[in-house]
Amino acid sequence: MMKRDECLKVLARHVADTDIVLPVYSAAFDWIDIRPHPLNYLSHGAMGLASSHALGLALGRPDRRIIVLDGDGSLLMNLGSLVTIAAAAPPNLFHFVCHNGTYEANGGHPIPNQKVDFSGLARSSGYAHTFDFNELASFEQQVGHVIGLPGPVFATLHVERSRPLTYNYPALYAADKRRALKAELSKR
Repeated sequence: MMKRDECLKVLARHVADTDIVLPVYSAAFDWIDIRPHPLNYLSHGAMGLASSHALGLALGRPDRRIIVLDGDGSLLMNLGSLVTIAAAAPPNLFHFVCHNGTYEANGGHPIPNQKVDFSGLARSSGYAHTFDFNELASFEQQVGHVIGLPGPVFATLHVERSRPLTYNYPALYAADKRRALKAELSKR
């Protein structure tokens, strides 16, 4: 098993300044510490909607790579998005799911089936490429290749459960972050 923050640090080295990153809940707090950037899309609050927001951005901004950092609990809330994303087939969408078997943002309650194969679900939905990573060294070695492929691409990151977390949602969803995102997106 890997640690989520270590995976995200590896990924951050491959994220371009023009990429839009949609991190959710626990991953969001790690991500904004690892890579603060105006193109971190933090405006979604409803659990499960990151993949749908990512699809809209991928279709609306085909000139940018869209990277969603989802959670297993969040994705379970919107599994239908896998089929919709695969049908739309945006080549610029990269979907990473941190799989730790819990609804971490809601107190660490276990998801109904901790052995669910999210990459298998994405594959059978029609994603162009799917991956599973259990070891940081393997992820580190392959992540550049993974985000260089035409999408949609899906990767499950099998990560450890985190320590009990406290969330500062007002800071995460602050209006200044939304304004910075809008300003960056308005640049051509």
